[in-house]
Amino acid sequence: MKQRKLHTLHRPAKKANGHPPLVFVHGGYVHSGCWDLNFLPHFSSLGYHCHAVDLSGHGASEGKEHLDQYDLDHYAGDVAQVVADLPTAPVLIGHSMGALVVQRYLEKGAAAAVVMMAPVPTTGLAACSIQLNARQPDFLQEAARAVRGRYTDKTVRVMREVYFSPDVTAEEFAAFKPLVQDESTTAIAEMMALAWRPPMRGRPKIPALVMGGELDAIFSSNLLHFTASGWNAETCVIPRAGHMIMMEPHWHVAATKIENWLARRLGPRLAVAA
Repeated sequence: MKQRKLHTLHRPAKKANGHPPLVFVHGGYVHSGCWDLNFLPHFSSLGYHCHAVDLSGHGASEGKEHLDQYDLDHYAGDVAQVVADLPTAPVLIGHSMGALVVQRYLEKGAAAAVVMMAPVPTTGLAACSIQLNARQPDFLQEAARAVRGRYTDKTVRVMREVYFSPDVTAEEFAAFKPLVQDESTTAIAEMMALAWRPPMRGRPKIPALVMGGELDAIFSSNLLHFTASGWNAETCVIPRAGHMIMMEPHWHVAATKIENWLARRLGPRLAVAA
């Protein structure tokens, strides 16, 4: 696959300590900036070299004019391109569509561990979309306004209710607004169907954590165990969190769960306070 010019946020470890690097993969309709408010500074302060990629056609990466041509395998190729430049196998942390992208990457690529946050369900987007539209019949119309930056009071209300918990402040939601952008229609169509594929037999076991928000209005936390079962993964539900876990008021709870899980799964040199 042809390499593209990818923009990656690199937040080096404040004090290098030998931990595997972390590679963060954003979800659909946003870019890597979603990680930079809380997660990147937090994990870099703990000694992790952090890399958050803008997938092709997103953020500052090239390919916006070809966005609708990109599928999940293209995005997995972006992850492979980032990982190839690292000195050692990273921990992959993917959110929503990004969780599905890292699973695609892992069909051929290596990682020290993987964290899947609010992953696209194994059954695809179709059923979730029907349920969401029943609860929020104006969502598609208001989301179309949001990707063009044309927020009205109604747009703000609907997008807040869909992407966040009731605990999110106006200031926290304001940080989300400029992140929203168009998504590939090819990738969306792929996820509408059964985009999930079970892990390949015979591949090395990878420590895996599947995490979701208790109040996620897009992908119910009740569906997490279906993804987890395919990866023999641990599951974790963050109380009162919505879909955008890394930008929620409860982000620190999620980050601490990841820290402690890495400490257990990757060895004592990653020990952190409980």
